[in-house]
Amino acid sequence: MPSTRYCGSCHCGQVAFEVEGEIDSGMACNCSICSRKGSLLWFVPRERLELKTPEGAAATYTFNKHVIRHRFCPTCGIHPYGEGVDPKGNAMAAINLRCIEGLDLGAVKVTEYNGRES
Repeated sequence: MPSTRYCGSCHCGQVAFEVEGEIDSGMACNCSICSRKGSLLWFVPRERLELKTPEGAAATYTFNKHVIRHRFCPTCGIHPYGEGVDPKGNAMAAINLRCIEGLDLGAVKVTEYNGRES
């Protein structure tokens, strides 16, 4: 099955990427950071995320258990993606669907996740 290649970035373009896959849904999490930044997340294997700007262009924030690297632009403050591992230890990327160019967010099925109690 062929997959689609999507382009995305922060607001100012200092952090840009391409990601490959099929967007079947997005996850809205209510944890302390996700609820504040308003991201809608799509999870893909890390190797499907290709940075178009240097990795050092994005700053990193970790908190709580320090297992998720929340990546954001130090210039405009937008959080285009995060990095971590799944329960099996595979490298994963959490793409902020709100940073994908031309995506119809109204067509994306949203799953709610209770991150406050995780």
